[in-house]
Amino acid sequence: MVEFKQLVGDQIRNIRKLRGMTQELLAEQSGLSYSYISDVERGTRNISLESLGKIIAALGIKPAELFEIVDGDAKNPDADEIQNKIRALNTLIADRSVDEVNFLLTMAREFLNTIDRKGL
Repeated sequence: MVEFKQLVGDQIRNIRKLRGMTQELLAEQSGLSYSYISDVERGTRNISLESLGKIIAALGIKPAELFEIVDGDAKNPDADEIQNKIRALNTLIADRSVDEVNFLLTMAREFLNTIDRKGL
């Protein structure tokens, strides 16, 4: 079983990359050192709650997002990948205005309706 600190580190790395951030930028925005961020992401550093809070704030996420772990779905082998993509989309639009999110939602609905009508 993977250690909890490794799971947290992996999640921080995934979210950081989805945000298009380097470790250096995350370190700068969180007020932590680059080596600390690197150690946390590799699961070799036991992170304090204070530092975790700084990283969460720098990533611009809600604390719960860091701990969302998707269980596999035996009926749908793509379930994990789909959930990862949904989280990636959520991360991309989290800082957008309500009007921008509504526009994206409208576009997604239209796109899916078009696919459904064409039977793709």
